[in-house]
Amino acid sequence: MRIGVTGASGFVGGALIRNAEAQGHKIVAFTRHMHRRIPGVWDVRDFSDPSRIDLKGIDALVHLAGEPILGPWSEKKKREIRESRLSSTRQIVKALNNTRRRPSVFVCASAVGLYGDRGNEILEEESDPGFGFLAEVARDWESEAWQATKTGVRVVSARFPMVLGSRGGAMPLLTKLFRKCLGGKLGNGKQWMSWVHVDDLCKMIFHVLENEDYQGPINFTAPNPVRNAEFTRTLARLLKRPALLPAPAAMIRMVVGDMADMLLFSQRVEPTVLRTTGYQWLYPELKGAMANLLEFPAASPEPAKAPEKATDEEPVPAAKESGTGN
Repeated sequence: MRIGVTGASGFVGGALIRNAEAQGHKIVAFTRHMHRRIPGVWDVRDFSDPSRIDLKGIDALVHLAGEPILGPWSEKKKREIRESRLSSTRQIVKALNNTRRRPSVFVCASAVGLYGDRGNEILEEESDPGFGFLAEVARDWESEAWQATKTGVRVVSARFPMVLGSRGGAMPLLTKLFRKCLGGKLGNGKQWMSWVHVDDLCKMIFHVLENEDYQGPINFTAPNPVRNAEFTRTLARLLKRPALLPAPAAMIRMVVGDMADMLLFSQRVEPTVLRTTGYQWLYPELKGAMANLLEFPAASPEPAKAPEKATDEEPVPAAKESGTGN
């Protein structure tokens, strides 16, 4: 299969290329940085002007490009996060409309941030969107991508959680902080965190590309979300370091502004579509995923367990009131 990938030089894009090469797929990399060498690709095409994107000869298209969301969110940064996603998707839809032999499937990245801050509620693909900046961006991003269905292309909105990998995302920074004994829970630590190992994420992308029954929104998450306190304990124990420096919600908001929503909002996401169609996770449990990335013996895959039942004894307050969530 010839797979077009935007954002090919990024963390997830690079992992997807490595996995595609191992499976014998040919990758057409779309990038704004034509001078950069991207190993493992079959063809490189210019993405500096999405209105002129060339989709000829591509069987499937995966759209990952967008302004990075890590870092303090100024008003300028928030505009760039939003417009980089919406405008590029809009231009891709136009290109699909103007291409005679179109890709049969368009997988457009989205985010579990769409659900907003939801406490203990188990969130499935059919759950209503929440509120907040990320929720609005993800909702509008999916709406733009869905316009491609008018061209006859199958569309999948891949809702990404925190992606764990050794070459990018938050994991390298967290590992560095915890090794220096600077790690700790965020806020009160009760917020639910949804996550996925990068190798599972790539496997999921190929899974939906190859299966014509998949369309619409899909939660690309591991089947076992954890509370932030458990995430913290797991990483600290694997690294054999204490986690003694909790970050109060007020301090997080003071340092990173509205990006604190991404760290403090509670999102207990269930990958219902993938689970009901028989997808087999490589790393269904957090300990196994982290151990693999840290190259510890405990990295062997573990069987998935049933989701923990929400209880009234340990509610997760709304972040607006308590300063916590994910």
